[in-house]
Amino acid sequence: MNRTYDDTLFIDTFEHEYTWTNGVLRNVRRFAERPAVIDPETDRIWTYRELNTAANMLAHALQNDGIGKNDVVMVALRNCPEFAFSYIGPRKIGAILLAGNYNLAAGEMALLIDHNKPKVLIYSANIVDTVVAALDRASHKLQRVVMADNIEGINVPSGQVSYEDYVAGGSVDEPEIHFRPHIYDEVIRLCTSGTTALPKSVPLNDINEVLSSHDVIMHYPLNPNDVCLNMTPWFHRGGCHCGGPAPSFYVGCAVVIMRAFQPHTALEWVPRYHITFLMGAPANLAMLARAQKRMRVNLSGLHGIVTMGAPLSKSDCIQFIDTLTPHIFNGYGTTETFWNSFLRPYDLPEGAGSVGGSCIDDEVRVVKVYENAKAEPDDMVAHDGVSEGEIIIKSPEKTTYSYYNDAAMTKEKFYKGWMYTGDTGTWDEHWFVTVRGRKDDMMVVSGENMYPTQIEEAINEHPLVKDSIVTCIKDAVRGSAVVAYVVPEDRSLTIQDIADWCMNSPLLSKYKRPRYFAIIDEIPRTPTGKKIHYLMKARAEQDAASGVLKKG
Repeated sequence: MNRTYDDTLFIDTFEHEYTWTNGVLRNVRRFAERPAVIDPETDRIWTYRELNTAANMLAHALQNDGIGKNDVVMVALRNCPEFAFSYIGPRKIGAILLAGNYNLAAGEMALLIDHNKPKVLIYSANIVDTVVAALDRASHKLQRVVMADNIEGINVPSGQVSYEDYVAGGSVDEPEIHFRPHIYDEVIRLCTSGTTALPKSVPLNDINEVLSSHDVIMHYPLNPNDVCLNMTPWFHRGGCHCGGPAPSFYVGCAVVIMRAFQPHTALEWVPRYHITFLMGAPANLAMLARAQKRMRVNLSGLHGIVTMGAPLSKSDCIQFIDTLTPHIFNGYGTTETFWNSFLRPYDLPEGAGSVGGSCIDDEVRVVKVYENAKAEPDDMVAHDGVSEGEIIIKSPEKTTYSYYNDAAMTKEKFYKGWMYTGDTGTWDEHWFVTVRGRKDDMMVVSGENMYPTQIEEAINEHPLVKDSIVTCIKDAVRGSAVVAYVVPEDRSLTIQDIADWCMNSPLLSKYKRPRYFAIIDEIPRTPTGKKIHYLMKARAEQDAASGVLKKG
């Protein structure tokens, strides 16, 4: 290709040196004695110099085990110092970090191990029984199993090693490597849930890490003086990238570790550790707001609270603004693409309910839905706030457009530079998108297509309802019958109350009104707060057969 200048040095420098690790090393040099990691539960702080030292010790331990370019190092870690070390150390030697969900059952973890074939597993001691059972079930055998984050003082199982012993005596120098890093190298592999026991494995390359970090730095904005507490697990895309290790270490600010979310503790830590940004799902924020009404902690130092993983209702948004901070942010996206639309404080609370417009470098569209084919990216629904379609995302800077070792799913989800999310929604004349549900959650009742979200919104308007989840069961007359599971705000709520509310709701056409109801204590959710409708659909058929569901 002809250029008007000599592009040789630019291409070489950009492709081999514009890496996330080099960004962190710049901060090790310029912010050497500033805090990088704060662990209140162990009362320890790691400076950027100490963080890099710990990462180097892990890198050398892995090299001593023969781990190198493109080998997989799996972690099943709570938010903890060892997670931070593992986020940096393996990629220094060209290895790939597989960030596993520590909440997986043993069988699910075994499937993840067999699919990705890691050579080393580093896990939090509190899940030792699950790990032992998973290793017994897995066909793939690991070279090394390391118990870390052992604040409970649990004995290390036979054949395993403690993290402290694993890295003991290791060099603190930068590890020697025999390859040139490249921005397209896979550096981390995340997992996204689905309808099967095996999570989909999502590969991310180095430039994805850099540009995902830039996105956060730009949108907050985030700077080296900030202190971030992500209240969700770091193994999620929203955990590691939304104020987690990736943008924080890249910009040079500090992260505060919280192993398990506790609202009163999170509030107390804000002034104690000078936290400027909190990140969590809407459910986390709801618990924070309830606790803050009792505690009245000084939160004036907060620059923002960022929520993602589920849409933010207008009533919740107003509550959070009044109770926590006027600086509320809301992002929408996927594990594969990070966030791709964003609501800033000046969009809220008016824009709540929607997920906003596209991020600066992204594009989000709503296209038509066809039964046996994808809509073309230009085959969009009307910008009328009513016409419903599938939400698709173009985000070349934050995704590899692929799944590891899953060509069929890659072909299904990615097309012409777009990700077809499976989420359904509408958009308005300003191109603001509102999520309505999932394509696979669609219900067909009396020949009419409908989605659970609208019905849930109508039910949740009842003053005695805390939340609801809607699904369907088979019905000989209508094809399907709508089922509503309701979590009460007040125990005086009855099924007849809910049925009467739905009967009189101006938001529910006759065919959308639930025919069956059940009152439950809790709604199943993903770790990022999304309702798991397919689980309730399976449960509804069982509940119908056993008589648990009641007609309204």
